[in-house]
Formats: sequence, C-alpha cells, structure tokens
Amino acid sequence: MRSFFGHLLAILLGTLLVTSAQASSGQWPTPPATKPPDQVSGPLSGGTGDHTKYEALKQPFSSGPEVTKACLSCHTETGKHFMKNIHWTWEYRNPDTGQLLGKKHLVNNFCTNARGNEGMCAQCHAGYGWKDESFDFSDETNIDCLVCHETTGTYYKTPNSEGSPACSVMFEDMAPIDYNLVAQSVGLPQRANCGTCHFHGGGGDNVKHGDLSSALTNPPRDLDVHMDAQGLNFACTACHITKSHIWAGSRYRVIAKDKEGTGKPGERRDVATCESCHGNEPHPVDSLAAFKLNDHISSVACQTCHIPEFARGGVATETDWDWRTAGKTRNGEGYHEHGYTQGNGEERYTYKSIKGTFTYGENLVPLYRWFDGQMNYTTIDTKFDVTKPVAINDFTGSREDPRSRIWPFKRMTTWMPADMGNGTLVYNHLWGQDEDSYWGNYDMGKSIAHGMKQFNLPYSGEYGYVETYSYWPITHMVAPKEEALACSDCHADDGRLENVEGVYMPGRDHNPWLDTIGIIAVLGTFLVILGHALIRIFSTMKNKQEQH
Repeated sequence: MRSFFGHLLAILLGTLLVTSAQASSGQWPTPPATKPPDQVSGPLSGGTGDHTKYEALKQPFSSGPEVTKACLSCHTETGKHFMKNIHWTWEYRNPDTGQLLGKKHLVNNFCTNARGNEGMCAQCHAGYGWKDESFDFSDETNIDCLVCHETTGTYYKTPNSEGSPACSVMFEDMAPIDYNLVAQSVGLPQRANCGTCHFHGGGGDNVKHGDLSSALTNPPRDLDVHMDAQGLNFACTACHITKSHIWAGSRYRVIAKDKEGTGKPGERRDVATCESCHGNEPHPVDSLAAFKLNDHISSVACQTCHIPEFARGGVATETDWDWRTAGKTRNGEGYHEHGYTQGNGEERYTYKSIKGTFTYGENLVPLYRWFDGQMNYTTIDTKFDVTKPVAINDFTGSREDPRSRIWPFKRMTTWMPADMGNGTLVYNHLWGQDEDSYWGNYDMGKSIAHGMKQFNLPYSGEYGYVETYSYWPITHMVAPKEEALACSDCHADDGRLENVEGVYMPGRDHNPWLDTIGIIAVLGTFLVILGHALIRIFSTMKNKQEQH
C-alpha cells in the first residue's frame, strides 16, 4: 500500500506538472567583455541626470568625504534620510521581541563580532572612518555615497585602522582611486554595488548566506531568472524597493507569509516578497495541477520549490567553521592552506591561522522548516548551557500558526569561543596593532579579556569553545520554472520534507484509511480526466464523419 500510493501519486501528478530539469554541473559562462545593459531597478529606473555634466563633480577630489559633500550640495535631504537606514546605524530594535540587534551589537558564528573590530569590519559600513566608539553618526559627510552608486567597478574600501602586519599586506599594491572618475560615474545601485558587501559577508565570497555570491554579478538564467543578465536583468533594488533611502526586506524581521500579495515592484514599498509581485495565485489555473500548486501557497513558501539548491553558480559556501584549530603557526608565523577547488575553478582556503578550519559545499539542498518570520538571537547578554549546542540565531513557526509556511534554510555550524564560567558569548578583540589583538598574537585568552573589558562586560576568565548553529533563510538564486521541484521530490518516503512536522503528506506519511481514500480520489480524478479526453476525441471523430 505504501509503495503503491507513493508511486501512483508521483506518476499521476507527474503527468500534470513539468518535472524539474537537471542543474548544469559545468562552469558558468564567462560574462561578456562588452558593457552589459543597464539593470532594472525599482521605480527610479532610467535616472534623471548625467553626472559628468554637474559642476559640483568637476572639482578635484582627493577623498570620499569630499565627494559626499559635493553630492549633498544637490541632494540636500539625502543625508537625513540615509542616517535612518540600518546600513548606516548597524542597529535595529525588533518591535516584536524588543531585542536590540544589528551588527553594532550582535555576535555571529563567522568572524564572531564586529563591535570592537570596527577598524576592519566597518569596511562594509556605508560610511567613512568608523574605527571605534568615537565615530560620529550625526555627521552627514561620513556617509559613503560611492560604495552604492559608483559604476566603474574601480572603487574599493580598505580598513579604517591598521591591523597587524600579517593582515595589512592584504591591502598593499592596490591602484589609487580616481575620485573624479568614480564621482562622475554615479548611477542607480547595481548588483555589483550591493555585492561589494553582501556577497562577501562573513569573510569571503558566499561564505555567509549561501544564496548571495559574486556569481550573481552577471548571472545566466540557470542561476537566477530575475537577475539573468541577458533576461530580466533585475538589480537588487527591483525587489528591495527604496523609499527615502530605506530598503524593503530585512533578515531581522522576515515576512514569511505575505497575505496582502498583489502588486508589481514599486507598488508596494513595505516588503520584498515574492507575493508582492506575483500575487497569492502565481500559477495560471489551466489545469488541476496548477490549481493544486496555488493551494500550496498557503503552507509552502515560493522559495521552497523554486530554489531547489543554493550555493550554485560555481561559488561555494561555508557550512562548518572550527575556531578551535586557529592559532597554529610555522616558525612563529601564521599561515593558510588551500584544500577546496570550487565549481568555477578557484581555490578556497580550508585553514587560516587567524580563523581556523573551514568546510565548503556547493549545490546544496536546503534545510526545510516551518517559519513564521520571527528570528530570535543569542546576544552577548544571553545565558546558555555551554555543554549543549547554541543557536546563535533561531526561528519559530508551526503548522498551527497562520503566519507560518515551510521555508528553505542554510544551517551554519561553528565551534566558537565562549565564556565557560558565565555561560555567555564573548566579544573577541581580533583586529588591531596592540599586543592583545588575536590577528597578530594568536592568544585567544588575551583577545577575549580585552574585548570584554573594552565594553565593561562580565567575564569569568575561563574561555572555551561551544558548538553553535545559525540559520539563513534562502531567497535568492531562483531557478527557472522548468527546474522547480516536482511533486515526487517532496511526496516520497525519503523526500525533501521528510523531517517537516505537523502535516500529513501523501506519499511520505501513511495511514491505511487515508491512503485508500487518497488512491480512490486520485484514480477518480484520473478517470474523470481520461473520460473527458475520450469524449472530446470521439466527438471530434463523429463531427469529421458527419462532415464527410
């Protein structure tokens, strides 16, 4: 009964749906040498002026802040708007949980903590010069306009303060920035602008999210149907709509089920959901199968079916990080080792003295769970049992919760330092020229003691390592519809949703009475369809005979 029903369901529904095609296992095409077409942004597509003609940008510039002053001389209100953005504040108060979040405060299970390491980490802050607690968040000239708006690809950011000599060499021999060139090139943000930070968060290309990598800079359709450089060619802001320099969409407060739906990009500016463009009935109802697919929308996120794997496009993502092995040296010097060749042929480090050991993966099947959009974080103040795994960020959701749907996630595993006496996470002083910085002396005890003292946090003096997890909702790298999951991918004994609780799934779950009813229903549906088809065939034949 079990085997029969599972196979029957797959066969019959398989005749009604387009089955998924196999993803390409080769390298992705090399981007064309010619300038690609302009990417499609939100409602501001097209631009309103040629910045090469603006007198304010023709003066000689020698620094980023000088360019910002020129920008603000025309865009007089932009600074006030931008300073409310999380890209500037690095701070967010969750209205539902009351948790104070943002990079300014949180500990993560990648490079641990930005706080106290701003000299390095704030390269990805949309401003200039944040290297310690004295940074002036009220000074508009500290805003970095170029990182989001320059289009030459020659602009870059370096650390705001010097680190140890071993780290500083990473930024040697870089070509000087032509500030006049980049200032006059400004336009609407492109994928490469956003990717400067979002593709490289966590310490490298696609390290953190799994669905955000440099492969999306100029992707083919197989990698992402929306960002396809020769197709729709969406910029990030086509979905992450901007209003007064505030972007829609947040990892701190996700909309797991958008009941409002309907609306093209630009019509709704409060969310960046699939439903805000495609609505809540995205499949044209031209068959029973399409009707059933739309019925799935209430309990299954669009991403679950339409992003069958992440870390595609030849760029791997990290899945495991072990800080316990960090600190090894050769002849008193730190070193690194290559040990993984990713799909595009590039080598990735599997060990660094300053960070430990890494494990990578590509074309990974997500973890599937019920998700109501609420992310919960273990902060620097949270107490926990150091003998058990710790969720750095976790989430809630269930079948009974009307806000929840089944979502895909990347799960990251990291062994990271903690205060074993107090049962808390720690701030680790990684970056700096002083004798306590870990990326110079490889002394974890000193770096933790320094980081905790710097912010007046209690520290027992006893550090160790705890196993941690973090979860990252997968929502980019949308595959073409012909590569979406088929019914049999989930409705099977060992299908993708085998560990999802709270729902009876035909083909996966088995109850004699329900199976019997299901078989009768499916056979009845099939017979009705077959009967309808036969009637049409015989009617057509009869009409032809009568005509002759």
